[in-house]
Amino acid sequence: MAKLVRLNEEKYENFVKKHPKSHFLQSYAWGELSKIKKHLTPYYLGLIDEKKNILATALLLQKHLPMNYCYFYCPRGYVIDYTNEKLVTEMTEEIIKFVKSKNAIFVKIDPDLIYKDYNYLEEEQPLPYDTEKIFEMLKKLGYRHQGFTKNFETMQPRYTFRIDLNQSLEEIEEHFSKTTKQRIAKAKKLDTYVEIGTEKDLQDFYHLMTLTETRKDFVSYTEDYYNTLYDIFNGGENTKATLFLGKVDIDRTIKKIKENLKNVNNQISILPIDNLSKSAKNKLNELTKQKDNYNKEIEKYEKYKKEYGNNLTLSAHMIIEYVDKAWVLYAGNHNILTETYVNYYTYEEHIKYCKENGIKVYDQFGTIGDLSKDNPRFGLHEFKKKFGGDYIEFLGEFDYITNKPMYFIFTKLVPFYRKIIRKKSRKEIENEVKKNQ
Repeated sequence: MAKLVRLNEEKYENFVKKHPKSHFLQSYAWGELSKIKKHLTPYYLGLIDEKKNILATALLLQKHLPMNYCYFYCPRGYVIDYTNEKLVTEMTEEIIKFVKSKNAIFVKIDPDLIYKDYNYLEEEQPLPYDTEKIFEMLKKLGYRHQGFTKNFETMQPRYTFRIDLNQSLEEIEEHFSKTTKQRIAKAKKLDTYVEIGTEKDLQDFYHLMTLTETRKDFVSYTEDYYNTLYDIFNGGENTKATLFLGKVDIDRTIKKIKENLKNVNNQISILPIDNLSKSAKNKLNELTKQKDNYNKEIEKYEKYKKEYGNNLTLSAHMIIEYVDKAWVLYAGNHNILTETYVNYYTYEEHIKYCKENGIKVYDQFGTIGDLSKDNPRFGLHEFKKKFGGDYIEFLGEFDYITNKPMYFIFTKLVPFYRKIIRKKSRKEIENEVKKNQ
């Protein structure tokens, strides 16, 4: 008879890292970050058999509520073979016993199980397991599905783009959209560059995250949160947080443009002065346009240098690596010099880095399922799509309810009450403004 036990870091990580469905959200490091920065209590649990062999694991994050209640969240679900119904049943029974002993209202799981997978040509791909069968099994065991949500309503994104890095780099880049290839080429033409940052660059990263948040109207985390995450993930084995910095050295860029300008002037100088043929006239007109554009660019970048200085970090992305997978967890971008397309170049560079460092799966960590053009996140989706990854839809969230009355209060009445309070507060502010006009 299998039973659930608490595992130390070594035993827990040894199992999770070897499992094909391992995810950084199931790592010991994520549990520790959740404890320090999110005030959750992590439990590292393992289902063991009579011989003490570990059959499955779970990172349970306990959220404490008033009146000694709590709920648990198991990010990306149990580390288990979901095709083994007997094993999933035993795991569920043991997990429910555990959470009930802590006076939990419910436990939430969102397994890293793909519901649908479309390649870059939008062709549906076969899956290595029967998702419908797993879906029905979970419902039969008592899990309540939270719906096929389309945006970011869930704890983790229900959609993402993933690139299979078992392909050659040439194949991967061939799947980039035409505009992406052109923009990366322009970034290189302007002699922008990408480098790996260190802890001292976290301040720049945070600054770009705040600019992005302001522009996109969302709130992320404090600077201390990012510092702690960086320290924790760089303090373990097979976990890593890497900063990629997309930069421009304006002097270098101006030098590159001047080289291009010199090349254009040389081409103009060898054209005959008199009796130009029609093709020569067209060539001269084209070269003259290029010359004018280069002169305008030089003038523009000289103004930028006066205003912002010579060296600028325009993009800062944090990549989380866990065993042989990587996730683009956070990306911040400046709102100036967007015409350099450093952001595109930065993505290409960390895809290359992951490929060269033995990463097998590259995950852009989040997009949408509602693809209507008026969706405010549609631009984010279209940007990520340009890199040619598979468009992945996950199965979604499941709640196992252990206290139905309190679950109703917590999931229905409390959000409704908060909504009323927020509306009331907004109305009071509006009235106060009117009074003072």
